[in-house]
Amino acid sequence: MKKIILHACCAPCASYPIKKLLLDGFKPVVFFYNPNIFPYKEYKIRKDELEQYCKKNNIDFFEEKYDIKEFYNSIKGLEKEPEKGKRCAVCFNLRLKKTAEFALKNNIEYFTTTLSVSPHKNFNTILEQGKIIEHQTGVKFLEYNFKKQDGFKISRQIAKENNMYFQQYCGCEFSIRKN
Repeated sequence: MKKIILHACCAPCASYPIKKLLLDGFKPVVFFYNPNIFPYKEYKIRKDELEQYCKKNNIDFFEEKYDIKEFYNSIKGLEKEPEKGKRCAVCFNLRLKKTAEFALKNNIEYFTTTLSVSPHKNFNTILEQGKIIEHQTGVKFLEYNFKKQDGFKISRQIAKENNMYFQQYCGCEFSIRKN
């Protein structure tokens, strides 16, 4: 099986992509790099649950250091952008670039992301950023649109079966939905 680095934002979103990559003959290595998640308590909940899910399913898990300042520096001036706007593209680029750099350090030629499983994320923006980083690093970005073939629905089903925590917003403070 060829290894692939799977950037993951949380356990529910990672559940179906892990299953799909295994079915496609890949050995996913989960990489958790999400300096955008706010507050830190939310970050810790998502990280711990994903790590636990990976351990339960014998999937390698790696975490990059949490540094919310890196996120804020990267999106400076874009704070008022709407969801799915320029801020999200910059955030995707930040996280995917770190993922590809991790792949390079570990001699793994492929990377992809769980971000595409969400109906709240624009796949074309994710694809565009992945291809930019592929061009910059030489690590191949595999174009998985995990929301296809009921990927989001399946990921939610797996999450329910595993009693996973369901977050109420994407992750950054700008995406928090007011109830």
